[in-house]
Amino acid sequence: MLDNAQEGGLQSQFQDIAFAIPGVDEAMSFAEVMKLVKSMDYSCIVFDTAPTGHTLRFLSFPTVLDKALAKLSEFGGRFAPLMQQMSGMMGINSNPEEDMFAKLNSMRTVIQEVNTQFQDPDKTTFICICISEFLSLYETERMIQELTSFHIDTHNIVVNQLLHPKKDSDCEQCNVRHKMQRKYLDQINDLYEDFHVIKLPLLTNEVR
Repeated sequence: MLDNAQEGGLQSQFQDIAFAIPGVDEAMSFAEVMKLVKSMDYSCIVFDTAPTGHTLRFLSFPTVLDKALAKLSEFGGRFAPLMQQMSGMMGINSNPEEDMFAKLNSMRTVIQEVNTQFQDPDKTTFICICISEFLSLYETERMIQELTSFHIDTHNIVVNQLLHPKKDSDCEQCNVRHKMQRKYLDQINDLYEDFHVIKLPLLTNEVR
């Protein structure tokens, strides 16, 4: 007969499978924030997201979770009799498979609630922050396209760290970078003429 520690170890293996799903870390982190938010009284919540790749994984999580649950259900249907027989032989009374599915379904409910709130333009909008360079502009466009496919409102872009050298400046680096930034600023203005584009200068002091 297995003791509680051994039984817990078996359940932990099923939990490891669940938490190997891409995006689950980001999704559960946000769910924890939302729990705190619900217990407090705020008129506006600012959620500072991770870089583009992590954020997109998080936003795609509800779909990924549904597919994962379907696969795990198929897995459980095939091996449930064998697992129950082994559990009985080892003296495990609880069903770790059922525990895992209960936790996954609970997780899915929370994430779907978050996803519904994300898709409500009266409650949520996404503000893209970028700098006036090729890679940042590329990532911003990628993010906006994905946000649109997820039905998440976005109509604000902040362009940060813009240089404004004086006309008589002899700083070659400043002038070269300013010219480069102007090039991508023009592209931003053309691409997002319907957006509210906010342009912020590069400051000489640290923002706190």
